[in-house]
Amino acid sequence: MSLRFLPVLFFLISFALSSQNNFGIKIPKDYYQQQQECTRIRTIFQNKPKEIGFSVHRDHKNTLYLNFNNKKWFQNLFENPYDGIAVDIVNKKQFACNAGPIEKQIRGQLLKPVYTNILKRSIETVQQGYYQVKLGQLPERLTNQELEFNMVFLSNRNLCRYQTTYNIQSYNYQLLDMGMYLDSIAYDNASATLTTQEGIQRRYKTLEFTVPFKKNKATFSSQDIKPVYDSLRLTDFNIKKIEILAYSSIEGTLENNSALQKKRSESIINALQSFQKPTIQTDISTSENWVEFLNDISDTEYDNLKSLTKKEIKEKVNNGLEENLEVYLKNHRKALIKLYLDKIDSYASLSGETLVMKINDALSNDNLTQAEKLQNSLFHKMKSKEVSPELLYELDIPKQKKFVDFFNSTSAFRYELDRNNLLSAYYEFQEINKWAPDNKKVAYNMLALKLRINHSFKSIPEEGNLVQKIKGLEKLGIDKSLVDRMMVNYHITKSELLLREGLYEEKDESVAYILETYKKFELSDADYLSLAQYLTYYFDRETAIALLQNKVDDINVKEKLLFYYLNLTIIDDNLVEKPAYRKIMLNAIAKDKKRFCKLFDPNLDGGVTFQLLDNPFLKRTYCENCSN
Repeated sequence: MSLRFLPVLFFLISFALSSQNNFGIKIPKDYYQQQQECTRIRTIFQNKPKEIGFSVHRDHKNTLYLNFNNKKWFQNLFENPYDGIAVDIVNKKQFACNAGPIEKQIRGQLLKPVYTNILKRSIETVQQGYYQVKLGQLPERLTNQELEFNMVFLSNRNLCRYQTTYNIQSYNYQLLDMGMYLDSIAYDNASATLTTQEGIQRRYKTLEFTVPFKKNKATFSSQDIKPVYDSLRLTDFNIKKIEILAYSSIEGTLENNSALQKKRSESIINALQSFQKPTIQTDISTSENWVEFLNDISDTEYDNLKSLTKKEIKEKVNNGLEENLEVYLKNHRKALIKLYLDKIDSYASLSGETLVMKINDALSNDNLTQAEKLQNSLFHKMKSKEVSPELLYELDIPKQKKFVDFFNSTSAFRYELDRNNLLSAYYEFQEINKWAPDNKKVAYNMLALKLRINHSFKSIPEEGNLVQKIKGLEKLGIDKSLVDRMMVNYHITKSELLLREGLYEEKDESVAYILETYKKFELSDADYLSLAQYLTYYFDRETAIALLQNKVDDINVKEKLLFYYLNLTIIDDNLVEKPAYRKIMLNAIAKDKKRFCKLFDPNLDGGVTFQLLDNPFLKRTYCENCSN
């Protein structure tokens, strides 16, 4: 069983208790008394290492447990017989759009407290370094409700700390993308920045551009887009897939705007399809352009519109302001287009068996250029699943240094086809490296696989030797930015091992190295996301937020990155009240309203917490967009 404890935040208690059964819990009369009664427990929390985490867990039998990852720290919380913990069960119904604010300190139904003797003697080990204690049983009448479980920490029966758990995603981080070196670096993620050698063409690439639209115009002919098509120089490529994010200006109804943008998108696709025979895969999404509208009216005579709801803004625009605002609205009607391109294959008509035969003939005749083109055609057929990967074993590549690039690309491609082949791929590259130790592509791929193995199996054997080998890549001709990227990945895995061993200071040194080094090379959106998740895992939420801050203002920000930023920041009351934050939320709603609304689901069901709806700014946005 694998556990990942949620980072937790708390809000200060107020001195009021509902009339429900409070089980003898005492509320300090004022702040001074609270300081007196709660000094010890406050000190323990103030000095808590950031690596210590805890949260309430509900099992399949509706038993509630407190999970935690430091037994000694937990035991120190409880000294007197009536030091303890109680669970406050909170229901999402309490935060309905027509409900008022909750004024009580105990928000829901309080369960009977569990005190020192029971807490200390009932600690169970879940797995190495992870523990739990039973806190109570969920009342049967609440079993099918949307619930959350707040924690009430008691010192001698005095309420000293009331804490809500926020589900901040921090566990799903990956290594930065290293790709595999074929004839150039081919990154795993389609959105990654590609680094290539001079003069080498990539088989696959992406292009992005924007197409503006005139008001109410949906048709789009091939002649309209031909200049764009020609400027992209697509004569050597076919369009494999097209992604369109179509925006309308905000006037008119949402239904009409969505229909108009869908027609515009289809017109673009039909126009591009007219230039090639292979069918283009399509992915279309549409939305109203609220983000740029709110940006453009800032500091103008229409700035006051920003304080209104979307419905109120539409009413004013549609009933008199549309003509005046057209100077802004005309720029909001557009489609953001991303093309995934596939190099045209002159050997597409050949079967896999014929390609293998021709590759072997070219290699035996030392026609390496021809062999490379044929090999790339074979790879393409395998990637599109037209032929079996087993054909790779029929390639007859002489074991000579002049053919090492063919061994390298074949082994790298075989791994790309089956990522479960990690260990065997590494051993394969070790063997190639023995007779071609000075080949930079082989050395790079071998170490990239080694780092993936370390990350997967949570181990860093031969530490000094591994670091030396990574740094030695630069002498072989590997770009320093790629070496730095590898060293960041080395420290990503190392820091997790140090955390498990409780070596917090050494772990912080690895984290510090990462924070200093990642600035030395270009990051893709996927890299930004991986780093932010990594930093949050190590309880550095502030740095993760700062890392993403400049990325989320762009209307074309990647959806995963945008929602992770929201996940990190939506608990900050000071931030969510700012107009700029509303624009970020509206951008998220435009990209995936359902996903945005799920942020307000119960924290044990994948949401951040529905108790965010206690904030009037968030509640207004939620009720405007998510309430049926």
